[in-house]
Amino acid sequence: MNSPTSILVGVTNRGVHVKVEGKGSFQNSPALKEFSKQMLERGHRNFVVDLQGCPVMDSTFMGTLAGIALRLREFGNGSLLVRNANERNTDLLRNLGLNNLFDVESKAPERTESIVAAAPLDADPAIGRMDQAECMIEAHEALVDADPENLARFKDVLEYLKQDLRAGSK
Repeated sequence: MNSPTSILVGVTNRGVHVKVEGKGSFQNSPALKEFSKQMLERGHRNFVVDLQGCPVMDSTFMGTLAGIALRLREFGNGSLLVRNANERNTDLLRNLGLNNLFDVESKAPERTESIVAAAPLDADPAIGRMDQAECMIEAHEALVDADPENLARFKDVLEYLKQDLRAGSK
């Protein structure tokens, strides 16, 4: 049985902290995207994503991380650090070339930093199918922006999602 995913977020003087407990997926990507957008609008430029409790991520979640890093790049400053990634997640991020976009640190059990005043980031259960599809398209486009070789990997996914979005808007 799958345990439910929770994402804890907090802001310190050193940056925005995100702790993923459970699978990083298309289901919690819209909430993470919206939260990061709000933090960027408030002037935050340093993000730390802790994957110690995250066994695996799907492409939408990784694309959401890529999107955060690409927005930071647009601002010309800031950083995204993914820390405590297990071997599987490290391989996934590197295979998509995302380690060239942001720093990825493998698991370091002795380095656990708790988020002060962490709050859960709730996935919006009311998010519509169209909004979900748009988030997934943006995430996969960010993967392609991060590394053009990813187009071959996600071309069919992008085409399917765009067709689904067009069909749903009719």
